[in-house]
Amino acid sequence: MARAITNRRKTINTAVAWAIGIAIFFPILWIFILSFKTEGNAIATPLKMFFSGWTLESYGLVMERSNYFRFFMNSVILAVGSTLLGLIIAVPAAWSMAFVPSKHTKNILMWMLSTKMLPPVGVLVPLVLLFNKLGLTDTHFGLVVVLTLINLPIIVWMLYTYFKEIPGEILEAARMDGAGLKEEVLYVLTPMAIPGMASTVLLNIILAWNEAFWTLNLTTTAAAPLTQFIASYSSPEGLFYAKLSAASIMAIAPILIMGWFSQKQLVRGLTFGAVK
Repeated sequence: MARAITNRRKTINTAVAWAIGIAIFFPILWIFILSFKTEGNAIATPLKMFFSGWTLESYGLVMERSNYFRFFMNSVILAVGSTLLGLIIAVPAAWSMAFVPSKHTKNILMWMLSTKMLPPVGVLVPLVLLFNKLGLTDTHFGLVVVLTLINLPIIVWMLYTYFKEIPGEILEAARMDGAGLKEEVLYVLTPMAIPGMASTVLLNIILAWNEAFWTLNLTTTAAAPLTQFIASYSSPEGLFYAKLSAASIMAIAPILIMGWFSQKQLVRGLTFGAVK
């Protein structure tokens, strides 16, 4: 029998949840307020900053100085491109691990996940040299490949988990009806795993959009995404807090809006198969 939860316990849990949520959201609120201040007011004492005038000056200066839409389109190309390429590779890999028995499956999955624990700076120099040699530096193709490889272990893990929740008898029935491997994956397996695949796509887009280390080190201008757009407001002359905050808000706003409207699908996919 399930244990009853008292009203006091519910109140405490709610208060703790709100405190954690506010703590996580506070930095975003802070830079949001700074983005509507002048540079002078942005470095004023916190109390004075809250009561000083609000202005769109920083946004105007950012738009005048930088081609925001070029950086935005580069971010879209890299996030969507790496996600699609990752799915093309991960779907067959996850299918084979989920439905083709092997005693090495768990070891392979753990090895793939362990690559996420490798510090990126550990492979920075050889990768930069390789990109320079192949002419891939500051190109969309090069960055799409890198972002795909970075997030591929997570994509495979998530899809493997969703595929394992699908009864193998359904696929066997499809084979008995004459379905080949292509038809089995495209017309039987994929439609049944749509919720899980949708959450995988959304999560990968968020991860690729927020990736800063590789995009800052492997791009300069042509393929530079919004991470470079933000970094351009940190210069040897100092930090321009108001303009830096405005650039940050403009960079994170699209992904925040996407996450807000897709939160139900994201939660549904992440909990897919959790309740039987």
